[in-house]
This record gives sequence, structure tokens and C-alpha cells, in this order.
Amino acid sequence: MGPALAGPILRHCAPDVLVLWLATSVKANFVVRVMDGEDCLIDRPVTDDELIRLRVGTRAWLNLLTITTDSPLPRDTRLDYDLGLARSPGETPEWIRDWAPHLCPERRERPGFTLKSKLDRILHGSCRRPHHPATDGLIRVDDELHNAGRLEDVPSLLLMTGDQIYADDVAGPMLHAIQCVIHQLGLYQETLEGASLSHSRELTSVANAYYHRDELLPESEFNEALTERFFGGVRKPVFTTASAGNHLISFAEIMAMYLLVWSPEPWALVTAAEPVNDPDELARYRREQAILDDFRRGLPRASRALANVPVYMIFDDHDVTDDWNLSALWETTAYEHPFSRRIIGNALLGYLLCQGWGNQPEQFRTLIGDCVTLFDVNNERYELDKATQDDLIDQLFHFRHWHYSLPTSPRLVVLDTRTHRWRSERRRSHPSGLMDWESLTDFQQEIIGEQAVVVVSAAPMFGVKLIELIQSVFTFFGKPLLVDAENWMAHRGAASVLLNIFRHPRTPRHFVILSGDVHYSFAYDVTLRHQHHSPQVWQITSSGIKNEFPNALLEWLDRLNRWLFAPWSPLNWFTQRRRMRISPRLPKGRDAGERLWNQSGIGDVRLDDEGSPTVIQQLNAGGGGTVFRQRKRD
Repeated sequence: MGPALAGPILRHCAPDVLVLWLATSVKANFVVRVMDGEDCLIDRPVTDDELIRLRVGTRAWLNLLTITTDSPLPRDTRLDYDLGLARSPGETPEWIRDWAPHLCPERRERPGFTLKSKLDRILHGSCRRPHHPATDGLIRVDDELHNAGRLEDVPSLLLMTGDQIYADDVAGPMLHAIQCVIHQLGLYQETLEGASLSHSRELTSVANAYYHRDELLPESEFNEALTERFFGGVRKPVFTTASAGNHLISFAEIMAMYLLVWSPEPWALVTAAEPVNDPDELARYRREQAILDDFRRGLPRASRALANVPVYMIFDDHDVTDDWNLSALWETTAYEHPFSRRIIGNALLGYLLCQGWGNQPEQFRTLIGDCVTLFDVNNERYELDKATQDDLIDQLFHFRHWHYSLPTSPRLVVLDTRTHRWRSERRRSHPSGLMDWESLTDFQQEIIGEQAVVVVSAAPMFGVKLIELIQSVFTFFGKPLLVDAENWMAHRGAASVLLNIFRHPRTPRHFVILSGDVHYSFAYDVTLRHQHHSPQVWQITSSGIKNEFPNALLEWLDRLNRWLFAPWSPLNWFTQRRRMRISPRLPKGRDAGERLWNQSGIGDVRLDDEGSPTVIQQLNAGGGGTVFRQRKRD
């Protein structure tokens, strides 16, 4: 294994700045080069002001490079970049071709990117679950980058819209790989409070260390609605995922998970083992191992994709834990217990360092300063100070700027739909609104006056009506967690404010909404009823990158939804969207009338100069795909 553990991943890019994230096994110094053909635009050492290093283990550093330019980088042309990595000052640097050759496109000596003057092609997707048997959609991104011969075919950026990791749903062999990486890199451990174990080192030595972590997770006096839900015969613990048997707990586990899903390099540290004895668990472990072996084989191409196009990210629930902040009751249960609070905080810290930080680095200056304090480990045990870690987690829970926007053309606005919740005024167990009144007001102010806007909402603003109806029924009977009742229409106040934003006379005339979360893909054309100058709204959903909905169930839901909510159906008047005219687009290649597409892959949206979609398609991970065709409105 070379000095690079993961990356570089190309993050925020603009003519005046270039942000690169990478993890290294050494404390490295860097030289940066940016080339326009044969012309060298930048060739110099990365300065101390441009580099932040965080040591997260005895042999692990996170590095964020924010390269500023003396003159603006050119747009609409291919730029190559390179990083020279030196292990000590004065040493001759090694370049990417030396230490990460898999990141270089075919017939090129270095990775590269294009700064597009228009946001004219967007790749987007969510839900990348390593042990799902579907093919990894990031491989299709690599294909698209390779085949983009014309400027208009080059993606402007890649949006990863949630569930980039599954901290709450981990395969047995992945958990074993995580423990190997922690041990080999000496990732910092921590003391634990409120659990049956007192230190994260004990996670590998407890009885039934695999598939039984739900027995370690906390319970509280408020957890009746959380601990006693059944679906398909599966009992849900306080952390409401059905797969809590391998739920990640420590910060070291979260960090190792990110390294393993971003890069092939850390897998060299993983030993072959089958650390389970029960015959059923052993059979499950071997099934998961076969899928993860295939995932691992695709990682060089997946990581090459992340190195060759600007990548922007936002969290959803599985980046932290299932049903994260779904209701006020969930919040009370999870945050009042020190152990669950630490688990959630560790996952959010991992998101900050491996995802959020690179979107807009200046937003996180204070938090990163606190991280520097936390990881300044000066004792022989190399473990995190508990008080400092708890203080930082408190800061993360109160942080209000995970959302961000880019001054692209059209403007890109990425919403935080997890930490600004509008709690139910009716019952604490009812789903919260995905954004509260203040956040929705700020969102409206962000977009007022724009002619066109692209909005990222992890959950679709306009989803499948039947599924939302099922969720509302379960909510009425006090069981929202059974069906993950998270949608924009689940909370009356949030839904009303959101729909009023679309009716505002100064709302953008072209409104593209990009979403994921649901493990299937679809596209809707949306307008206001009885309004001559209605904005044009497109709800475009792509999910998952490596995940799929149970196919037979989805077929039935698709059919029932068409029957129950046909244009003539009176049921439409009982929905909060009755003032909106929603016309589903039909995926080419499906039976007549079917609206949902159930293949892992990546969404592909092309926009014209006015910000209207000219092509909406889903690219299958293994090749092929579908185009969502416009149809006569319902």
C-alpha cells in the first residue's frame, strides 16, 4: 500500500479555488500542478494556509487542500491536475501516477476536470450500500467521464444526495475489514459512557461481536414506539434500522468505513477471516463476502470517478442512523442517552470530515478548529479525550449551516432536511416536517428573484402518492417508524409553506428538484392548477447508486398508485398537493403507463440555457438505462 489511503477526491471547484480531499498514511507535504494542455497554470508547493491536516490515527491523516489561484482558471476546457506527495520536507515528490495510478483516465498521465460555465449536465444519485448485490453506480459515472468527447457531454458536477455510507447497516465482512483498518492504521479509540462496555477497544472482544450489536445499543424510558415495531418479522431496536446487528459505534469505525468505501487502497490491510461460528451466520457472512468482493473489484473505477469530476455531497439518514430525527420522540430517545448521543455524534463527525467539509470549506472553519483540538493526541494511549469529544459533538448538534448553495448558472441550492426539523404540534411520535418554518423562509429568500434554480432535497418533494398515503395511515395509528414516514407532505405546516413557495410570484420560473432516498427512480412535471403563469417544476429522483427496492412490491405499488390516483380519482382532492398538477414521465422500456424505474445506477439531467431539462434519464450501473419521456399531463 502506498502513502495514500483514499483520494484525492475532487470537491468544490471554481475559477479561483480548487478543493481536494485525501487521506494519507504519512504526514505529507504537497506540490500542486494544474495544466491546460501543455500550458502549466499552477506549479508550486501547497502553502500552510492552503492545507489542513488532521491526524486521526497513528498512521492516518486527513488532508483538505484549498488551492487558491493567482489568476482565474479557464472555463469550458479540460484541465489536468496533479499532486506531488513528499513524506518529508525537501524530499522529491511522487506524483499521482506513482502513488495512485488507478485515478488517471486511460491514456492520460493525471486526473482532470472541466469548469463548466453552465450547469448543463448533472449526474446525481444516492444510497450506495456496499453489500447490496446491485452493481455500483459510480462505475457508470466513470464510463460517462471516459466517453464524454464533446464539451456538452462533460458533466458539470456529480451530486451525491444522501446515504453515501450506511453506518447503521453494515455487512459482517465489512465490519471485519473495518476492524482490520482500525488496527493497522492505529485509528484513535475512545472511552464510552452509558453502555455495557467502557471503551471502543472492547468492541472486538465482546461476545457475539458480529450480527448482535443491537444487544449493546441503549434503551430508554421513552423508547416504546422505537423498540417494539415489527415489519416482516424484524424487531427494531432503539436505533430503528432493522440491521442494527452491526451498527457502527466508534469514530474509528466510521472513519475506517469511509476509507473502505472511497478507495481500494485500505483493502490491502484486510485479512481473510470468518469470525463467526453459527452456521446460519456463517452462510450469511459468506454471501455478503461474495458481494463485497465484487464491490472491491469496482473501487478503482469508482474512486477514479470521484477524482475526475467536481463532487458535492449532503447527508441523509443512513449516513448517521436510520430514521435520524424522524420525530420529536425519536430525538428525545436518542439524544438523552449518552451512548446513543455519542454514536450519532461520531457519525456526524465522520460526515463533517469526509463529506461536508469539502462542499464549502469556509463554512466549517470553527468546527475544524475544534477538530484540531480533539485530534491533538499527545498521550501514549492514543485515544480521544472524552470531554473534548463530547464538547465537539455538542457543537455538531447545534450547527446550523450544513446546507449550501453554489453561484452556478442556474444556481444550485442544497437543502439540509435532517437537522432543521419542524416538530409535530399534534403528537411527539408523529413525523417532523423535513424543514422548519425559519429554514423554509431562508430557502425562499435564497431563490427569490432567480429565473431558474436547481434544488437538492434528499427526499422527493413530490413523491408517489400511494406510498405517502400508506405512511400517513401508519402515522395515524402511531407507527410512523414502521414505514419510515419521512416525506414533505407528512407534516401539514411544512407542506403548506413549501407549496406556498411555489405559488409566490417571484419564485423561479424553472425549478428543478433533484432527490434520492427511495431506492427507485422517477420524474414528474409539476405546475400550479388554475394559474396562467405557473412556474415549471420538475421532480427528478434517482436512487440508488447501489441499492434497489424489492421489485415485486414496487410493481404492485406502481400499479395501485396509477389506479387509485388516476386524474379522475376523487382521492386526489384529499392530498395536500391538490392545487398542483403532477404529470409523471414514463420510463422508456417499461410497460405502458408504468412510472417507476428500479435499477441501481446514476441519474443524468441535461439543462438548456434557461435551466429547463432537455433530457432526464437514469443510467443503469451495468449499462443501458432509460429516458423519462414527457407525456400528456393528467
